[in-house]
Amino acid sequence: MTYDIQKVAVIGAGTMGGGIAAHLANIGVPVLLLDIVPPGLDAEEKGDPEARNRIVRSGYERMLKAKPANLASNRRARYIKLGNTVDDFHKLAECDWIVEVIVEQLQPKQALMARIEEIRKPDAIVSSNTSGIPIHQIAEGRSEAFRAHFLGTHFFNPPRYLKLLEVIPTADTDPAVVDMMVDFGREILGKGVVVAKDTPNFIANRYFAIAGAYGLEYALEHGYSIEEVDNLTGPLLGRPKTATFRLLDLVGLDVMVHVNDNLYDAIEHDPYREILRGEHAPTLLQEMMANGWLGNKTGQGFYRQTVVDGERQFWTLDPRDMDYSAPQKVRFDSVGAVRKIEDLGERLKALLKHEDRGAEYVRRQIFFSLAYAAYVTPESAYSLKDVDDALRWGFGHAKGPFEMWDLLGVKQTTEAMEAEGFGVAEWVHDMLDAGNESFYSDGSYYDFESGQYCPVRRDPKVIIIDELRSARKEVARNASASILDIGDGVALLAFHAKMNALDQDIVEMSYRALERLDSDFDALVIGNQGDNFSVGANIAMIGIAAAQGLWDQITEMVKSMQTITYRLRHAPKPVVTAPHQRVLGGGVEMAMAGWTSVADHETYMGLVEVGVGLIPAGGGCKELLRRKVNPVMRTENADVLPVLQDVFEQIALARVGESAWQDKELGYLKADDQIVMNSDHRLALAKQKALYLAQSGARPPQEELIYAAGRDALSALRLGVQSFVWGSYASEHDQLIGNKLAYVLCGGDISAPAWVDPWYILDLEREAFLSLAGEQKTQQRIMHMLQQGKPLRN
Repeated sequence: MTYDIQKVAVIGAGTMGGGIAAHLANIGVPVLLLDIVPPGLDAEEKGDPEARNRIVRSGYERMLKAKPANLASNRRARYIKLGNTVDDFHKLAECDWIVEVIVEQLQPKQALMARIEEIRKPDAIVSSNTSGIPIHQIAEGRSEAFRAHFLGTHFFNPPRYLKLLEVIPTADTDPAVVDMMVDFGREILGKGVVVAKDTPNFIANRYFAIAGAYGLEYALEHGYSIEEVDNLTGPLLGRPKTATFRLLDLVGLDVMVHVNDNLYDAIEHDPYREILRGEHAPTLLQEMMANGWLGNKTGQGFYRQTVVDGERQFWTLDPRDMDYSAPQKVRFDSVGAVRKIEDLGERLKALLKHEDRGAEYVRRQIFFSLAYAAYVTPESAYSLKDVDDALRWGFGHAKGPFEMWDLLGVKQTTEAMEAEGFGVAEWVHDMLDAGNESFYSDGSYYDFESGQYCPVRRDPKVIIIDELRSARKEVARNASASILDIGDGVALLAFHAKMNALDQDIVEMSYRALERLDSDFDALVIGNQGDNFSVGANIAMIGIAAAQGLWDQITEMVKSMQTITYRLRHAPKPVVTAPHQRVLGGGVEMAMAGWTSVADHETYMGLVEVGVGLIPAGGGCKELLRRKVNPVMRTENADVLPVLQDVFEQIALARVGESAWQDKELGYLKADDQIVMNSDHRLALAKQKALYLAQSGARPPQEELIYAAGRDALSALRLGVQSFVWGSYASEHDQLIGNKLAYVLCGGDISAPAWVDPWYILDLEREAFLSLAGEQKTQQRIMHMLQQGKPLRN
């Protein structure tokens, strides 16, 4: 059975429905977004299409305004069409997949399914995005054919950014439909897909609700402050900075209470369910809800934003007197002793050896979470790996519970848990008694049903750099970068510096990669699997060198960066860059240096050097002129000023694309560069692209002259800079930076426009960079960024 999803309907234009529609639009799938006709319309409004679509229009506009943005670019909105469930319901007959995202009540969902069954085409898939109602109940009363095409597809909010998609079949769902939705979710939607059992709250929310309720109740019972808990349950444990209470504010207290209430009623058999009715947390939550303190959506929850002396602060709630107080420094000796240990397992093992209040909270939280994971996994999941994947993809944890248990040591941790009164599921004891002391071993995971190890399914589109290193595929390495053989004659240049900030080691390894490309490989990919592709140049190195007056050293650093980006772009064999996440400053220049790019959908690119008082000088100015100005000026009698002004403002205002689609609009990616929805596939698809170029006999990009607009355009740009100063929008130092940037972009003060050698622009870049680096106010900006993590306006 083959399914081809060309058009999708989303019924329900609330937060989740709008987000799902936006995610599909980002991919380029046409979406019909429906909601109900507003009740109580008067006679005139009943005949007015705009009035009848008022609810769906309101939800759509909220989706457009949401932050972070649901749409990758406002231009993607063209894929979404609006309607209502009366006038436009017949259009469902055109859709290949119909997603229900209406109110979380069983009866309305069942009634909607009855209507859908009457109109859907025979092979259309129908799914529910419910977060807790049993999937099989929603399809009760429907035909066998309908139930065969029905399942749950539970997205996590916001759908664009959170990777997890839980696919929940019923006993009646056709296995081919399940396989198709898993493939579509992974390949097209770019999700990490787990198949969950049709049990209350499925995998991730079931675990998280109970484990989270325990952490909240224990904190309140033992007098931990909001800040203390968030200090202990964020990055220290390999979790996001939202930790516990910031996450609850983000989700919304009303949502959490609703989910927990429904879950409590649905799991009478679960011996852990009473934690949802703790002695302390429900009282606090009810009082906060009565006050309207629901979290971010109401402006205050466990945190409240307060402005003090012009500075924004986040004050925290004290549950004892229900008042907010200024942020306080949180210090635990245990945390201070282990914070610098980078390896998560070693950090946690060291932390759990301590006995202060911080270590005790972490110990209790981890032990309870592991115990509950062992209890609930056989009920909610088909494998323990699915649980680990769900927690990593759904909540951003570095490790799932069973992966964390392995890090801590299963046998010794189980003994410690039981000594503290945390019971451990019998199947874990069975595993240990059989002599198996880890949940994962040699590419396999322990199967709690059979008592045997099962191989982890390998996605052929996934390249894992650490596995390449283990397989001795690393052919060169220094402190900041490596060259690896990824097979089929393709090399990978991978950065591994802190934040992948560009330094001399990365530049040196880039030169070596070109040498190896010439002698040993057919193509080169530049990419990595760090949190970010590259946050730009190592400004600490630049700031120190400038403060010491090491101008020859800085000149050589900049010249070598310009040379390597130029040589990579014009390499005799294919070079494909694979950017992802943050790509800033020099990182953009490296990403633009290839023949072509294969970019993660979530790639945020920007030349942001002005934030530290500098301008791009690794080829960024030259490359934007080539990409944006050159094509315009090849048209006879074209006016250079509008496009030149655009490039100037893009750099001067440090504009950063909020998606790969916006990166294309900004010129950091080319129109024909590939965008990948599933970042796990990015390196493999970049390799595939490199091989195609090599095998098809593609030639390197030709060297191009660059259009230099000259003196008149320079005067116009400088006048614009001066107007910003007059309007108090820019400082004198901003003016200096802007004038030097304008000088570079115009090709200096040449008397007439001309097509110039690219190295003419590169030389101007380098001279302006060096001049600005010598300015005291630029050095102040660099130090402020290093110390405070934000730009200084001086």
